[in-house]
Amino acid sequence: SLSSTLLSFIVSSLIFPNKTVTMDQPVKLAKVNRVLGRTGNTGNVTQVRVEFMDADAGTGTGRSIVRNVKGPVREGDILCLLEWEREARRLR
Repeated sequence: SLSSTLLSFIVSSLIFPNKTVTMDQPVKLAKVNRVLGRTGNTGNVTQVRVEFMDADAGTGTGRSIVRNVKGPVREGDILCLLEWEREARRLR
């Protein structure tokens, strides 16, 4: 639907201000279910479990993956994923 596409475009342009984001670029929205921990050399990356949201209803589809997020993030946040097939490696 047009409203979800427009919302995705706005969220993408806010999250990636220096990256050229076009409206025809596919994106997926995912809700942060759980913050798993910090990772990276200096601990500036947070590992989270996200559940994909249905574009129309806003409900979860049941599919969840682990992703790495740079910057502040907490449970309940909505992430706009430009790439959603790759899962992050687990923390050691």
